[in-house]
Amino acid sequence: MEKEDLIRKAGNYVFALFKEKLSKKLVYHNYKHTFEVVKEARQLSEGYHLSEEELEILLLAAWFHDTGYVSTYEGHEDESVEVATTFLREEGYAEESITQVARCIMATKHGQLTHHILEDILVDADIANIGKETFFATAELLRVEWEIFMNRTFSDLEWAQFQLDFLLSVSFRTQTAQAKYSKQLSKNIQAQRNHLLDLTKKKKKKEKQDRETLAQPKRGIETMFKSTYDNHISLSAIADNKANMMISLNSIIMSIIITYLGTKSSIIGAEFTRNPILMIPVGILLATSLASVISAIISAQPEVTSFRLRPNKLTSRRINLLFFGNFTKIPLEDFQSGMHDIMRNKNALYNNMITDIYYLGDVLSKKYRLLRISYTIFMIGIILTVLSFVIAIAQ
Repeated sequence: MEKEDLIRKAGNYVFALFKEKLSKKLVYHNYKHTFEVVKEARQLSEGYHLSEEELEILLLAAWFHDTGYVSTYEGHEDESVEVATTFLREEGYAEESITQVARCIMATKHGQLTHHILEDILVDADIANIGKETFFATAELLRVEWEIFMNRTFSDLEWAQFQLDFLLSVSFRTQTAQAKYSKQLSKNIQAQRNHLLDLTKKKKKKEKQDRETLAQPKRGIETMFKSTYDNHISLSAIADNKANMMISLNSIIMSIIITYLGTKSSIIGAEFTRNPILMIPVGILLATSLASVISAIISAQPEVTSFRLRPNKLTSRRINLLFFGNFTKIPLEDFQSGMHDIMRNKNALYNNMITDIYYLGDVLSKKYRLLRISYTIFMIGIILTVLSFVIAIAQ
């Protein structure tokens, strides 16, 4: 009766300890797991003729075997021994028995050798879930714990492989556990194999789909590149037309001003001679036209982006071997070799086309920036010319 009281007191102590100090993030190694280990240990011990003292040691070790989790995750077994030792000494428990409890607790450490039937029973009780139908659900709880406390993350395929390796590497140490769990353990191993096979097939299928995503919809990719090239060509043509408009308009304005001012016998030339102040708006208009036409000419001026090529750098991401500004700087043999490489390598082909689009866009950006400057100068110049002309007439 006294022994049962000590075991019950130990259970109450562990329950209170876990409730007060155990992290709620421990979804596997919690009071439920400990309670189940105690239950399994009691059931497995029935197959052996254990004395009351031995059964007491076994159940005490079962209650305390995971108490170290309240303070640490890795190496919790040592902490569990400390908690158990402190509690049992306060209860006046014999030192020799405390030592046996500690040995049982340390036996639950992964890979630890056992030297006594009590240790074997506790180890089997601790891993009994591998021989239950609930194995897969509880394994997912352990996976969550490892991600939180050990920063070990697994893909579904990696976890399935890890679990299969674990199932194949462990075995029950007592005949009672083997008889009780071996049948379900075999089913779990086969189910895990099937699950791993399914995941492997899904991964290969996904990898194939990922490869085909770039390789198969050629029409979509070609349409994208064609549309992009067409847009660049259209925008470049629009920019050139706008530049030609500004060049023509400003050239006409400058020609008219220079012609009339240069002809002193004309009526307008005589008028400007008698009223020199009118030269201010004319000068502004002339300067405006000159600045505007220069910006427009620079915008319309052909620009070729090119690099100094070397044969060993033809596959560089910055080099576009499809553009004449680049390939005309290398010998024909190197150009032919580079083109054959591009035709053999899909990524190299797409890289060259992407590079071409990038530098076409860079040229367009400069064109439109210069056009904006040209139109802005012309607009401001016209406004200043009109204002100065009105002021000159008013005077």
